[in-house]
Amino acid sequence: MYTVLIVIHVLICFLMIGAILLQSGKGAEIGASFGGSSQTVFGSRGPANFLSKFTVVVAAVFMLTALSLAMLAKERTFSSTVIDLKKKETSQPTPETSPATPAPPAAESHVPGDSSSSGH
Repeated sequence: MYTVLIVIHVLICFLMIGAILLQSGKGAEIGASFGGSSQTVFGSRGPANFLSKFTVVVAAVFMLTALSLAMLAKERTFSSTVIDLKKKETSQPTPETSPATPAPPAAESHVPGDSSSSGH
């Protein structure tokens, strides 16, 4: 579910970027550059066309997927806080660690019948 939602979110991101870049700016007309503006009911841009409606819909879906991903991520990874994890580490006894230097060799014992050791 989480992976599918991420894929949908990325696709919506690309759609929203494309829709925004395809729209013309507010002052794109030549008359607006000289200070003139049209006196229409909908303003100088006119009524909302398909591209501006599409941008609104894509932005709404983007917000919903972002909110859903945030809620799923909170449930998924942040089940315990860092402080709780630190308390668990300090409450458990640490196992004995072996020293970094090797142990001294054991004392040699005299084996009867061994002629190599200097005994008598």
